[in-house]
Amino acid sequence: MKLRRIGILTGGGDCPGLNAVIRSVAKPAMAQHDSTHIGIMDGFEGLVEGRCRELTPLDVSGIINVGGTILGTSSKGDPFHYPFGGPSKPRIIDASKQVLEHYRNWHLDVLVAIGGDGTQAITHKLFDMGKTIDNDLEATDITFGHNSARAVATEADDRLQTTASAHHRVMVIETMGRYAGWIAFGCRCCRWSGCYVDS
Repeated sequence: MKLRRIGILTGGGDCPGLNAVIRSVAKPAMAQHDSTHIGIMDGFEGLVEGRCRELTPLDVSGIINVGGTILGTSSKGDPFHYPFGGPSKPRIIDASKQVLEHYRNWHLDVLVAIGGDGTQAITHKLFDMGKTIDNDLEATDITFGHNSARAVATEADDRLQTTASAHHRVMVIETMGRYAGWIAFGCRCCRWSGCYVDS
């Protein structure tokens, strides 16, 4: 089956490399297979609410080094536990049928969900109906964005070390990583004297 219409979304926290992954999915397929790419806005929220836009070659050019994600993201858009109603009286509903309805109405052949543990868990549930900068995907040596995230965390830790030393203070530093802890473990901070890494 030829993939003529490809949906792309980014879910969860933003991290280094998301735009590079969007580009690596869209640009070659546009050039070699003349496929259409539908960018779903703000992760699964956009999939529930029906918010998307067609991506052009210009949209996915020059974004490799741009932080964040050109599609927007949300960590609160789980379709199976979706907040519905106003902020005063929200209720949680199962909006997964709306997701499938939009998927079919947009005539998508495939959905590429870019994100970590939470995003992949939601995607797996949707797959049953019809891992990440944390470096926690099975059978994967290293996930996209992990090296960049580790480098940024290490630099921040180095700067905080001098501040802590100058003020004779102890600082608690938390990094992303959910259950894996590889970012914290890979930082130079874990080699500080007396440093304790809790994943």
